[in-house]
Amino acid sequence: MNRLQKLTALDTRFFYWCNDLHRDLGLAPVSRFVSRLGDGVLYLLVGLGFALWEREQGVIFLQVGLMAFALELPLYLILKNTIRRDRPCDRLSGFRAVIKPSDKFSFPSGHAAAAFLFATIMSAFYPPLAPFVFILAGLIGLSRVLLGVHYPSDIAAGALLGVCSAVVALHLWELI
Repeated sequence: MNRLQKLTALDTRFFYWCNDLHRDLGLAPVSRFVSRLGDGVLYLLVGLGFALWEREQGVIFLQVGLMAFALELPLYLILKNTIRRDRPCDRLSGFRAVIKPSDKFSFPSGHAAAAFLFATIMSAFYPPLAPFVFILAGLIGLSRVLLGVHYPSDIAAGALLGVCSAVVALHLWELI
């Protein structure tokens, strides 16, 4: 077994472990709620809220966030449609997801990318909120695994994509 096969096997085992625990604890309603927090509406509302609340820093926060999402979204779509990794609910026999995924492919997780992008931008502008937003980002990513629509490595890749997009946007903003 080569390294990629070993990583895939580990990823699949962790996926099953998370889902067994999820089912045993009856966390589907909580996971659905947490996952919906990462659908995108919350990020826009928070951005607009800060822009209205803090005219100077809040407006910059919103602009940098929009720039970061403008960088992340095309990269996410290119990766997802190039790699074309089947979702666990489509690949693993006898497994059913708790929710119906919005598209066919799983790698990287768009929810994780957006959540970690938002957490990175938020922590750069409002450092006291960093622990809260990063915990929330982690929970959003975990909820996607628990709902059966992503492998753990999808979440890790999405988190990396989101953080990198946010860091690039923050550096680009400094150059403007």
